[in-house]
Amino acid sequence: MRLWSAESYKCLDEYTLPMKAPLRDYDFDESKVVGLVGDRICIWNRTGTRSVFSSRDGLFTNGLTMRYADPEAVVGCEDGKIRVFDLYSRKVTQIIKMHDGPVTCLSFSEDQMLFSCSSQDRKVSLLDLSTGQTLSLQTSSYSSVGMKTLCFNPAANYLFAGSTAGHIFCWDLRRIDKTLWEDRVSPNVIYSMHHLRNDKSTLVVGGIDGVLRVVDQDSGEVLSRHIMEEEQEDSRNVPSSSSSGRSVIVRRVKNISSNDRVDLMSKTCRPKITCLAVGMQKVVTAHNLNYISVWKFK
Repeated sequence: MRLWSAESYKCLDEYTLPMKAPLRDYDFDESKVVGLVGDRICIWNRTGTRSVFSSRDGLFTNGLTMRYADPEAVVGCEDGKIRVFDLYSRKVTQIIKMHDGPVTCLSFSEDQMLFSCSSQDRKVSLLDLSTGQTLSLQTSSYSSVGMKTLCFNPAANYLFAGSTAGHIFCWDLRRIDKTLWEDRVSPNVIYSMHHLRNDKSTLVVGGIDGVLRVVDQDSGEVLSRHIMEEEQEDSRNVPSSSSSGRSVIVRRVKNISSNDRVDLMSKTCRPKITCLAVGMQKVVTAHNLNYISVWKFK
């Protein structure tokens, strides 16, 4: 795992994975990084003496996704169950059946509410970790879609879910008997959504078509759509490389309209967005390629 600066584009730190196992998911705070590595949980200290703790193997043989909120890491598994791992006792303390299909996405709230979804059904499940009580949120209009990503906004009390068919669903958790709104904002899978901390207005969405969309949180209206322009030929003002020898390329952001045919646009200008995060004036996106992107907005 590598820690990057969104300002200098330099690699600030590296965390070596124990064993030759894939990093399936991770989460972090100021002091530690918690990762689902193969079939075990690993914890890296970010402060003081560098060290890594690894749980015993075989705890999560089919773990797909993970979220961490001290003192617990929650792992979503292929069998539709979530497994709660206590970081201090180093044991699995709860196993709860949440879905009929694989648990593909998890999200935490600050008051120990856990949200989960599966790519094989159209419901979002809520679990109160303190009491063990569960609740299901259903969508109403799109019966054939599965869920791919979740995003919770505690400032607005809104829970967002993105589907395998390009839909976004929004629930107001103060009245969860029905969705606040549902809309299809993309023709393809939505992989990731995020919002600025404490912002109640906009949600940024990315997916397989490579279009970065800004959505109104209250209505679901798509406010803007962005892709990259072709690589600039004049690179005199472009940093040629980072200190680690990795190249930095600058492109302009191109706005497109709802009438533009995205499928006719070059995929080099819209690589699939597998993950994203929103800052004050920038959005960082990851792709199924060997680079990450920093989108800057005034």
